[in-house]
Amino acid sequence: MPLDARRLAVARLWAVSRHPYLAAAIFASPVVAVPGLGKVTVDESWRLYVDPELVEEWSVEVLGSLLVHHAGHLVRDHAGRARSLGVSEHVTKDWALAADAEINDDLVNTGLRLPSDPVLPQSFGWEPSRLAEEYFHCDHPDSEAEPDCGSGADAQTRSWELLADRKSGLPPGERHLTRAQVASDVLRYCEEGRGRMSKSWLRWAEDMLDPQVDWRRVLAAEIRKGVGTVAGLVDYTYKRPSRRAAATPAVVLPAMERPVPEVVVLCDTSGSMGERQLSRLLAEVDGLLRGVGLARSRLRVLAVDAAVHAVQRVSSGRRLELLGGGGTDMAAGVQAAAKLRPRPSVIVVLTDGLTPWPAAAPKGIAVVVGLIGGGRARGNRAWQPPEWARVVSIDDVA
Repeated sequence: MPLDARRLAVARLWAVSRHPYLAAAIFASPVVAVPGLGKVTVDESWRLYVDPELVEEWSVEVLGSLLVHHAGHLVRDHAGRARSLGVSEHVTKDWALAADAEINDDLVNTGLRLPSDPVLPQSFGWEPSRLAEEYFHCDHPDSEAEPDCGSGADAQTRSWELLADRKSGLPPGERHLTRAQVASDVLRYCEEGRGRMSKSWLRWAEDMLDPQVDWRRVLAAEIRKGVGTVAGLVDYTYKRPSRRAAATPAVVLPAMERPVPEVVVLCDTSGSMGERQLSRLLAEVDGLLRGVGLARSRLRVLAVDAAVHAVQRVSSGRRLELLGGGGTDMAAGVQAAAKLRPRPSVIVVLTDGLTPWPAAAPKGIAVVVGLIGGGRARGNRAWQPPEWARVVSIDDVA
């Protein structure tokens, strides 16, 4: 039986309509049809394995609820946490129960309809709103529940998972970016008061992003210096006639022009940027939007690793697509930003500093470098930022 992709897409939309902050995770998983599987699972590369018969059999609500449940495993990195905890094959069931209890505890009151009775902390006499690691070490009575959500929940490889086909899954960098995107969306969802959010989700998102205020003020001050310099400039222009042109019809008089400050942000999305650094980067783009006092429509953001991947005009960090994951060359990003029209007056570079720089500053443009981790991102090696740039050392996020 072929997979009904349309029905699966409807289930995804159903899930996103009820949990919009999980949209990035729910739509990120590549779908793999496995006839006869009898379940829906995920692997560590975020692939979603689906039995086509279940897609036909289950209602959209049940299928969508399961997608939300599996997105919880992936976003909270239950596979990585199981590996860090040393979960072996003979205790996989205990970990699976603990991970399911952590997720379902936050979802049980949101109207989800899972295909079987959900595993809840109360079912085993556990305190609610705890982490899976705590549940894992708690005693519990024997349970007939046999949750099997795939290696994406417990890091134990299943026979149907596509280990050799690495291209079809999400690379580690994109997984980190997606988690950071979800964390940003969770905080935004809470700030806008759009619905109820469990404390566990909020705590997770704050731990992921956790922006620092003090150095951001320094960074904002440096940006304001550049903006203020440009805003104070006044020059002659022949692009429009002078107001006094009628008094001297034989002479073409220039008008006066005051340039409008334009700010461009370069986001280092290279492979050297770790999970926490990219999470911090998303938070700081939001901080710049709110704190610098610029018109939001004027902020352009470039995702740069060894090349410029996208030029985006954003009003919120959660709308930012951080493409990349390769080598690093902020020189290419600075040169590309200098060629944009309208020409920027200030370029802000957010990077870990493991990058070459242009030999000279772009003409007529102020450059502010935010060094994430103080420029010691790898092996405590010092990286010299350019002398022509204003440099702000951002707190270590390692």
